[in-house]
Amino acid sequence: MTHETRTRAKIGVLVPFTNTNLEADMMLMRCRDTTLHFQRMGGYDVDEIPGSDQMAGLGASDISHDLRMISGVRPDVVLYGCTSATLTHGPSFDKQLALDIKAGSGALSITAAGALVSAIKTLGVTKVGFSSPYLGEINRQAVDFLAQNQITTVKCAGIGRNLGNYGQGELTPDEVFDLACQADHPDAEAIVLSCTDMRAVEAIDRIEAALGKPVVTSNQALMFALMRALGLPRQGNTPGQLFDLL
Repeated sequence: MTHETRTRAKIGVLVPFTNTNLEADMMLMRCRDTTLHFQRMGGYDVDEIPGSDQMAGLGASDISHDLRMISGVRPDVVLYGCTSATLTHGPSFDKQLALDIKAGSGALSITAAGALVSAIKTLGVTKVGFSSPYLGEINRQAVDFLAQNQITTVKCAGIGRNLGNYGQGELTPDEVFDLACQADHPDAEAIVLSCTDMRAVEAIDRIEAALGKPVVTSNQALMFALMRALGLPRQGNTPGQLFDLL
């Protein structure tokens, strides 16, 4: 039997406690010889519709305990696995949170929102179609977040109904595909799908084949950012044109 070394990198991930898809996606895209370690975060009410105030509250919540727990594995990088929690605050907050996580964990830190922007810029595009399972208010904040990073959203497509904390994660890859198609526009150079609890990774190849454009998702962008930061090689389990740029 051939064993992995498990010595290439230790990856810590902070994940909202109701999220059911980030861990699965990260395991799906995991680079051989790396290990993944998850710490679940609270800071929001599971019974409330995840609107702007709730997500902003999550972003501003005290994660010092979570950082102490994840630091126990001596991670090389710590990922902040919620996009909307910092989209609702803006780019400056997002960057400061990454610095705070680095200071609290002693590891490189990457946020989902920061990774999303970095991936879009790596593709060299400035005009995107955007979609998510968020409420309209958060979508507007997301569009503004991208605009502050010199990225123009030429079309924004919402899910069309209010989804609870579990409803976002229950969307199927087929529903995500339809959502991506709704966000397409002749001027869009790429399609952006935001939310770490949406099953977008599984739909990337199908969307790119149908629309002929690169797709960027929150979880894919997180994996791309950490692989580039740590110099990890591309695996056959990393979907999308984005990974061609490693």
